[in-house]
Amino acid sequence: MRVGIVDDRFIDLEKIKFILEPIDDVEIVFATTDSEEAYLEIQKNKIDLLIADIEMPGISGYELADFIQMHGLLITVIFVTAKSGYAVHAFELNVHDYILKPYKKERLLQALDKYREKQHSGNLTGRLVLKQKGRIELIPKKDIIFVERTGRTTTIHTSNDTFITYMTITELEGSLREHHFIRSHRSFIINLHYVKSFSVYTKKSYSVSFEGTKNIAMLTKEKMDYLQKYYF
Repeated sequence: MRVGIVDDRFIDLEKIKFILEPIDDVEIVFATTDSEEAYLEIQKNKIDLLIADIEMPGISGYELADFIQMHGLLITVIFVTAKSGYAVHAFELNVHDYILKPYKKERLLQALDKYREKQHSGNLTGRLVLKQKGRIELIPKKDIIFVERTGRTTTIHTSNDTFITYMTITELEGSLREHHFIRSHRSFIINLHYVKSFSVYTKKSYSVSFEGTKNIAMLTKEKMDYLQKYYF
């Protein structure tokens, strides 16, 4: 896993580096006390995991996580912080874990193990593995039209059915890495193969209609610019 680390306290930054450096499957891409530098690195989207403090001069860890979610970047976030008051906000941003300082080495390693499990679960060639209460659904990815997050649940709209899960958009995004699946909005993933049209919704967003369903999804202006540049 490619990891970025940001903490404005040098001693805390060094602690994380000390824990991660001996791990064989971890590559530290950057480790910095400067949140502005971390912000620039994140835009390159060359890491899988960001470990960040929350309260930092300049850009906060919370703002970094919000940027990652708003732009649909495939970066998982772990907060390591002395502040407990951000736990609710972390949940809203689908942050992978929330570690309070001071912490033991085992606590951070536990968070990494949990991340590995998520990366290796839910994937089967051509199918999305969805673990439900008392059953496991195997959904052909080619049938998925779009995915929508509403409250604490996520709805997967397919050409034949709908499925509701407690998996987050970010977790599902990790399992839908095929190029035709796009994180169009913080609450939506769309399959470009089913898109029928884009319509202006507000100054900063578009509504998306599909073949096979009357339901619509949302697309941000930034993602429309991205599609126009790389797809059409």
